[in-house]
Amino acid sequence: MSPVQKRIHEAAIRLFAEKNIGEVNVRELAQVAGVARGTIYNNLSSIESLFEDVATHLSGEMNRRVAKSADPEMDPAQRLANGIRFYLRRAHEEPYWGSFIARYAASNAALQEMWNGPPLEDVLSGLKSQRYSFRQEQLPSVISMIGGSVLSAILQVLAGHRTWRDAGSDTAELILIALGVAPEAARVFATKELPALPEAD
Repeated sequence: MSPVQKRIHEAAIRLFAEKNIGEVNVRELAQVAGVARGTIYNNLSSIESLFEDVATHLSGEMNRRVAKSADPEMDPAQRLANGIRFYLRRAHEEPYWGSFIARYAASNAALQEMWNGPPLEDVLSGLKSQRYSFRQEQLPSVISMIGGSVLSAILQVLAGHRTWRDAGSDTAELILIALGVAPEAARVFATKELPALPEAD
């Protein structure tokens, strides 16, 4: 994206995190982005298309960053635990990002692709290596459990009820236990120092 497009996207994330799509207008978007209304018209066809662009970008960007964060040889349980905590830490550090994800990820198809990236790959890898012990036909329910748990934890963090560290570690630990990891090992995976989240290319 160009610098102007990036500013528009950042403004859109903020506005969509606070309002329904139909409540966002070009004037307000231009004001928050710090650009002229003509610039907005030159860079998008509609508010609805902007929303879909933002959702698609957020999903793909987070998937790329999480995928880059871990060595392929890392235990899939550790990769999954880290991935879960990356979402919680980012929601804490970028509240508008977290609010956007929490508000729309359950209903928007583009955002739902977040769970079909690294989380799905780590779950499949763990199942293949027998780190996890659920049945193959339970895979859709497993991914739904992970997604729903992460979104609920994000809401707790955004509301100030829990720190991202506590919410992230507890969520990761309980998910790993549900997948068949021994409780002691799940705790270790869920509390290991979290590395930096790499920037997307």
